[in-house]
Amino acid sequence: MTPDELSARLASGLLSFPVTHFKDDLSFDEAAYREHLAWLGRHEVGGLFAAGGTGEFFSLTQAEVERVVAVAVDAAPAGVPVLAPSGHGTATAVQLVRSAELAGAAGILLFPPYLTEADEEGLAAHVAAVCRATALGVIVYNRANARYSTATLERLAAEHPNFVGFKDGVGDLEQMTRVRARLGGRLLCIGGLPTAELYALPYHALGVETYSSAIFNFLPEFALAFHRAVRGGDTAAVTGMLNDFVLPYVELRDRRRGYAVSIVKAGLRAAGRPAGPVRPPLVDLTGEEQDRLSALIGRVSA
Repeated sequence: MTPDELSARLASGLLSFPVTHFKDDLSFDEAAYREHLAWLGRHEVGGLFAAGGTGEFFSLTQAEVERVVAVAVDAAPAGVPVLAPSGHGTATAVQLVRSAELAGAAGILLFPPYLTEADEEGLAAHVAAVCRATALGVIVYNRANARYSTATLERLAAEHPNFVGFKDGVGDLEQMTRVRARLGGRLLCIGGLPTAELYALPYHALGVETYSSAIFNFLPEFALAFHRAVRGGDTAAVTGMLNDFVLPYVELRDRRRGYAVSIVKAGLRAAGRPAGPVRPPLVDLTGEEQDRLSALIGRVSA
């Protein structure tokens, strides 16, 4: 799949960011992860992002990331592109990109560099090094300490044909308007804020083609119905689903830092498809919170 083909494929549908399954001892549960990917793949999806933010990329060793990506490529249904994560320092990011290409990944999601603040020139050099290291399509994650100006994005797009996407995790409407206006014909724009359904309708109005859904992990039919309503401009349906599920779900998510990931694994437990605990530094939902989430999911499922 060429970078341009990848971009078109991802724009065609909702994007899935599977959790990474762990056993009680926090080791990777490969069998459960394989089964989960096969189940997700039975639903309509634009692409699978292995070991991403929802997949706890930040808590995995480099060897574990490589294993998770290899398993995802092997387990995903034919025709569904698997994108691999890259990040940390530039040298590690390049190593992860090369291993992902060898494993058969279809593209790369480049996370912000670990911890350090960086000047725009440094960020541009970081992205350029990753793009030069692979023929795969590269998508940058605009979040935290990696916020890209339109000028930097234009320069990277001009210099690297395999730089194909911009995933936004900030929610700055002025920035997104600038990116869409200047680069909408060149870069795939993806909504990537935690619980992206909250922002899907206004982002769609800006021309953002698709978004990443963590809810798809445990309520795929609901997530797909929401996505269809957004694309169809059915504001009444979107508002109804926001009130019925998304907003009360977000209220639970906001109780503690890191719950944007923890609540997804809690959702899988509630749906009868447990994925194990989250790894530190994240914490799992309390028993009372798990019960509230289970009741909420039960009502939506019914």
